[in-house]
Amino acid sequence: MAGPHRNVTPRTHLAVRIACTLLLVGWSLGTVAGTNASDTLEAETATGTPHVVALYPNPTLQDDLGEFVTVVFPDETPLGRCALADDEASVSLPDATAHGRVTLSTVPNRTRELVDGRVIESPLPSLANAGERLVLVCDGQVVDAASYEDAPEGEVFERGTWRSPGRTAFPVRSVADAPTTVFALPDAPAAVTDTLANAEHRVLLGGYTFTSARVAASLRDAAGHGVRVSILVEGGPVGGVSAREATLLDTLAATPNVTVTVLDGPHARYPFHHAKYAVVDDAVLVTSENWDPSGVGGHATRGWGAVVRDATLADDLAAVHRADTGWIDGVTWMAYRANATFQPPNPATATYPMAFAPLDVTADHVSLVVSPENAQRALVGFVRNATDTLAVEQMDFSTDTVLWNETLAAAERGVRVRVLLSGAWYAREENAALAARLNDRARRDGLDLRAKLADPRGRYGHLHVKGAIADGERVLVGSVNWNANAVTANRETDLVVADPAVGRYYARLFRADWRGGVWTLPLALLVVALCGVAGACWYLRREIAFVSAETEQLGWCGEEWE
Repeated sequence: MAGPHRNVTPRTHLAVRIACTLLLVGWSLGTVAGTNASDTLEAETATGTPHVVALYPNPTLQDDLGEFVTVVFPDETPLGRCALADDEASVSLPDATAHGRVTLSTVPNRTRELVDGRVIESPLPSLANAGERLVLVCDGQVVDAASYEDAPEGEVFERGTWRSPGRTAFPVRSVADAPTTVFALPDAPAAVTDTLANAEHRVLLGGYTFTSARVAASLRDAAGHGVRVSILVEGGPVGGVSAREATLLDTLAATPNVTVTVLDGPHARYPFHHAKYAVVDDAVLVTSENWDPSGVGGHATRGWGAVVRDATLADDLAAVHRADTGWIDGVTWMAYRANATFQPPNPATATYPMAFAPLDVTADHVSLVVSPENAQRALVGFVRNATDTLAVEQMDFSTDTVLWNETLAAAERGVRVRVLLSGAWYAREENAALAARLNDRARRDGLDLRAKLADPRGRYGHLHVKGAIADGERVLVGSVNWNANAVTANRETDLVVADPAVGRYYARLFRADWRGGVWTLPLALLVVALCGVAGACWYLRREIAFVSAETEQLGWCGEEWE
């Protein structure tokens, strides 16, 4: 409700009013007492008394239609013996019998789209957006109470925090001895297209943007051979959806065996669907790059990727895809398109050499990490467990995330830390300031910590990696930028690959990116230059040593990590 109480239901029982008043005096705002008593529904049910476990005071519908309250009834309970009350009104519950988790709603058909379990139509006290105190009374006795402050639009108050309805709770999944291919972009875009081309049963693709004609052609070909293809993209990317993306998705949506879903609308569970993955039969493909020519197409960005062939991991990521496409914030492409505007396309067309070919290994351990539910815990553990070296390669590394503090803490406990940040035009100024801040801290406290901006020197366009290497053998690959929004709010996917060979592969790649590569010269000019150098050496008859001032300053000559 947007303001003071409206349409207040008359008080029905003086005893209820007195009980409410006595309980509410001195009640502190900001907690849900029923949910603080235990962390799980089973524990709440075991207490033997009904508990308020969720409140939805600020729906997205006009006039706040659709407010609801979720209550757990441990035993079979006649609801007519109970009432919900605030300090202005008491409302009796409907004449029904309930057991377990029950949601009481003013608009049950709408609420059923937002919650699991039984939904019963019921009048409620008007729930003010600015804050409310609510009590549950059964047989004239107050059995539970709940309170909140400043209700965000479209969010549920549960277990003391606000969350979007429909949020998932996937755990970290780990597997052992998994056949894995790791690769770098723009060096090896075929690692992506070859994986898609080999699909036999399913391709479930999740992305932020989708403008790759090559990937679209692979998906159409797969669908033509009977492969089920499901595509999920973000409906509001920064800068908008391009006309090129609209054209490709138009064609795909019209292809038999292909469905295209867009995460959009007032009930969107995540600020951004920023994941970049594909489930291909029993394999998982996760990258740092968008489904664009600049990303997986190999025409611009430095990215990291991995393909893991493991049915368990594939089924887990498929479950994430189903959860994200199957809720009310997942709208069909055609429904989205009817009200959308599109931006002019600007596809990347540059080409770059392959310096790093893909590597095939049987990885010791691989873990699937999903944001927002488990990414912060997993990434903090990744950094916190580093004991010798930590190499961080990031497009975005913000001070507003716990990962910033954990990276500094690693350096403080003696870990050799190197942080390489994107020098792309849109991130250069901010990242330069962050690098300077880290280097100042290192000088002040004598830490083995260095930071700098990436200098591609023609090997790639700009750095877009969201990765890290710990102790030369644990590698983080995926879509999670190291900022608070990505770690705790966006939908993101990461893989943690623990394997010495994979660690060496990405350590070599990191060293090359840290050095900035080597300028290439035409062959004739190179021959002339070499002859000139040889003549000078012969003439001077002395050895010339070239020492990199930068390497000397950083104190890790040759970038030795192992």
